[in-house]
Amino acid sequence: MGSMELSTAPENGTAAAAAACNGGAAPANGGVERRLRSSAASASWAAHLPLEVGTRVMCRWRDQKPHPVKVIERRKSAASSSPADYEYYVHYTEFNRRLDEWVKLEQLDLDTVEADVDEKVDDKATSLKMTRHQKRKIDETHVEQGHEELDAASLREHEEFTKVKNIAKIELGKYEIDTWYFSPFPPEYNDSAKLFFCEFCLNFMKRKEQLQRHMKKCDLKHPPGDEIYRCGTLSMFEVDGKKNKVYGQNLCYLAKLFLDHKTLYYDVDLFLFYILCECDDRGCHMVGYFSKEKHSEEAYNLACILTLPPYQRKGYGKFLIAFSYELSKKEGKVGTPERPLSDLGLLSYRGYWTRVLLEILKKHKSNISIKELSDMTAIKADDILSTLQSLDLIQYRKGQHVICADPKVLDRHLKAAGRGGLDVDVSKLIWTPYKEQG
Repeated sequence: MGSMELSTAPENGTAAAAAACNGGAAPANGGVERRLRSSAASASWAAHLPLEVGTRVMCRWRDQKPHPVKVIERRKSAASSSPADYEYYVHYTEFNRRLDEWVKLEQLDLDTVEADVDEKVDDKATSLKMTRHQKRKIDETHVEQGHEELDAASLREHEEFTKVKNIAKIELGKYEIDTWYFSPFPPEYNDSAKLFFCEFCLNFMKRKEQLQRHMKKCDLKHPPGDEIYRCGTLSMFEVDGKKNKVYGQNLCYLAKLFLDHKTLYYDVDLFLFYILCECDDRGCHMVGYFSKEKHSEEAYNLACILTLPPYQRKGYGKFLIAFSYELSKKEGKVGTPERPLSDLGLLSYRGYWTRVLLEILKKHKSNISIKELSDMTAIKADDILSTLQSLDLIQYRKGQHVICADPKVLDRHLKAAGRGGLDVDVSKLIWTPYKEQG
């Protein structure tokens, strides 16, 4: 649940070195001939402008390198009727959909234009070209629910409806944030390239002046709920969706800009929202949240989770996961995140489960059962079993699972799991489970 750091500058000296190399290795007119051939190719493609939706081409990205893209949508960028005056909404086939963006024609290499190819074959080839590390580097910034429960027709309908981001940027507190995905804001906001959010009540506006007027009237300096945790500058608020319906709905609109879920819950009455904040003398500023159903028959202790992009890579995502399990312990229940989880969602939770379980196994030297582990951690037995199996720390003997772990093996797995997030100081948690309120 971190964020990625991407270079936006070209590699020093690359262009100069290439120019020197070309100049020394070929006759002077060689470069001219190549440029003429390139111009001729571009001219031939100019006859096909504007590019059709579905066209595949190489596009210069923020790292100043060419990457394969597919044109998802197009629009006129000026009043001119010239076919060159179009912008293209492109999907970088190597990357997560959240990096889709509008680009100008000069960013596209028309010499590389190719006809649309079979989707399945192309996606498989792209997947094979990317290493596991590259894929995780691009995608690891959040836990997202998958679309495994959708049939093919429903999935196509979902992708068609959400294929183009309707809001490009938001302003929240002191941050301007690029959005990642489509969010179904009311139609009157769809022509707004940027929305301005009140960071306390989460009301949103089209213009900065509206936000400034609103801030003079807004009395809130923290989320509209009960503060259930305070440790240093960190605070957690519990917000009841039924009591604070507008706040809950606005939070869902905001979260949808960064989560590629199939569903936006308009019926927020059924949910509790746990808002993590950094506090200073100006107020409590939201850094992330998770939600959970008030009553879950499947024992889900978390429905949705998000760390806002400016606050990623600081351990807040892991803190939110740990906090959800501390609430389960207070309830005297075992918990598990809502399914289905994407591969990356499972990866985030598997990291948490691994660290928690291995620390206990080190102390007990493996002399402990899965049931005892579940009672101690509030982690569902199935999640414990799958985690230990993935680490080859469990065997099936005489009709039962037996944990087998050498201390050196445990240390190796703990090192591979990486550092944990911020610790939850349970002594600072003052909370009554929902079923016992009122």
